[in-house]
Amino acid sequence: MAARTVKRRHVSSRLSCKLFIVFTVSIFCIVVLVTAGLFSLNSNSTKPSVRISRAFFDGPPKIAFLFLVRRNVPLDFLWGAFFQNGDVSNFSIYVHSMPGFVLDESTSRSHFFYGRQLSNSIQVLWGESSMIQAERLLLSAALEDPANQRFVLLSDSCVPLYNFSYVYNYIMVSPKSFVDSFLDAKEGRYTPKMSPKIPREKWRKGSQWVTLVRNHAEVIVDDEVIFSVFKRYCKRRPPIDIRKGKLNLKLQKQHNCIPDEHYVQTLLALHGLEGELERRTVTYTLWNQSATKTDNKGWHPITFSYANAGPRKIKEIKDISHVYYETEYRTEWCHSNSTSVPCFLFARKFSRGAAMRLLSEGVIDHFELSALLGNGL
Repeated sequence: MAARTVKRRHVSSRLSCKLFIVFTVSIFCIVVLVTAGLFSLNSNSTKPSVRISRAFFDGPPKIAFLFLVRRNVPLDFLWGAFFQNGDVSNFSIYVHSMPGFVLDESTSRSHFFYGRQLSNSIQVLWGESSMIQAERLLLSAALEDPANQRFVLLSDSCVPLYNFSYVYNYIMVSPKSFVDSFLDAKEGRYTPKMSPKIPREKWRKGSQWVTLVRNHAEVIVDDEVIFSVFKRYCKRRPPIDIRKGKLNLKLQKQHNCIPDEHYVQTLLALHGLEGELERRTVTYTLWNQSATKTDNKGWHPITFSYANAGPRKIKEIKDISHVYYETEYRTEWCHSNSTSVPCFLFARKFSRGAAMRLLSEGVIDHFELSALLGNGL
């Protein structure tokens, strides 16, 4: 009997010990979660916040149109006509402009943009990590609305090539993101210092202008590791100054990887998500192919003026059905949910005059130009 009593006490002691361990671990987890929540609430407002994806929401799914602009939205009159033909429950608008700039009746021709600027915008410089930080801030703001299920990044010179209904159905029917992504075999933008966080075989290049599904947008906003690598190693190369003579050679060796052409593509490749992409952009750009390696200006997109934005050119863009990637010997035939479609929904870079021609000739819809432009903004 005494032996049984000792055994029972021993079992009871072990059970009490296990319960104590479980209780202690539970308390620790609660403390960690609370601490993380407090840290998130007190973090810098210019840092994208981490979010938990919500599968359910009320109403139809929306496209978040994310405008990355210098100041105002110069082609807002054209976009106003575009949004006017859509259902307001099917889209949302976010604008990253210069810090302190406000979109209202005095700075925008379209009421769709009133008050749509981010309150935590930053100063953006081309060729620096601030460009991709601004993109992350736009995505972070748009992710606050669980109804936003697609995210389209646009520049201040972008124009739509189709009406809202066509664009909405094209993007929503596809379960994939549209991200121009290819091997950067000929460029010297990768530096071995990025390894092991970014191995060379995962380094990708592509257009900055992406269209994302929600979970890919969350991957970008939640990332801190890869963004920190870009922030550290992608510095803006200084312009050549003839007064500095030979010192220019040393300064030009500073590494400049153009982060906005590599960050999203490389990050999604590192996460093994390339199988979830249509590896192309839906935003058309006409590049200056006459530029050479010795041209100090390098390759730059051609700006469309009133004269070269006629119906024939727009039809040529709309008729493009595939894109060839030289570094991968790959032809990307354009599909949306396995259906053959025109490659491009948007185009850049369009001047104000070119945008007015698109509007007057009914590319978006027939609209009275005088009513839109009468305030002289």
